[in-house]
Amino acid sequence: MDYLKLITNLRKNKLYLFTLRDIKNLFPQENTKTIKNNLVRWLRKEYFRRVKRDLYEVIDFGEELNIPDLYIANKLYEPSYVSLETKLSIYSIIPEVSAGVTSITTKAIREFKNSYGLFIIYRSCILKAFTGYMIMNYKGFKVKIADREKALVDFLYYRLRRGILLDFKGERFNKVILKKMDWQRLFFYAGLFNEKVLKSTQEFRRFVKC
Repeated sequence: MDYLKLITNLRKNKLYLFTLRDIKNLFPQENTKTIKNNLVRWLRKEYFRRVKRDLYEVIDFGEELNIPDLYIANKLYEPSYVSLETKLSIYSIIPEVSAGVTSITTKAIREFKNSYGLFIIYRSCILKAFTGYMIMNYKGFKVKIADREKALVDFLYYRLRRGILLDFKGERFNKVILKKMDWQRLFFYAGLFNEKVLKSTQEFRRFVKC
C-alpha cells in the first residue's frame, strides 16, 4: 500500500478523519505492522495529522476540506451520537443554535476543543438508554444523530441530572413541532432512564397541551 492508493481510497469513502481500523477495512490484505510504520512516516512528512490516539486527519493542500462538525463529533469520541441542544436546534424545536456540538456517549463525560476551534461536549448515559439515533446523510457524510424524540428526552434528562430547574416556557420550545411528535416514543425513551425523567416528560406533554 502506497500513499497515493491510500489517499485515493480515503477520499472516495470521505474518510477525512480515519483510524487504523478504517485502513484495515479498506486494505484487509495489508499487514498491520506495515500500516503502522507507514503512518509514522507519513505523519512525519505531514501528509496526515494526529487528532488524538488512533484518529488521523487528512491534510490536503490541493483542495478545501469541509468536514461537517457533526461528523467530527462522531469520530472524535466513539461511541457517540449527536443530540441535546444541537439536535433540538436542527429540528427547530428550540430557537438557539448551540455554541458547540452536543453529543451522547456511553463513556465518561468529555469536552474537546480541536484544531478547528470546535467545542464539542459529550454527556454520558447508561447503556440501555444509548439508543434512539439513526445514521443520516449530513452534508455528504454519514452521521449518527438522535431522532427528535430522543433528543428531547436526552435534554430533559441532563437538565434534571445537573439540577437545573425545568422552565418549559423559558426555553421557548416550538409547540407546533412538539405537537407532531410521537409521544409514545417519548415516554418509551424516558422510561429507559428513570421514573423522574418519565414524570417530567408527562409534565412536559401537559405543558405542550397535546
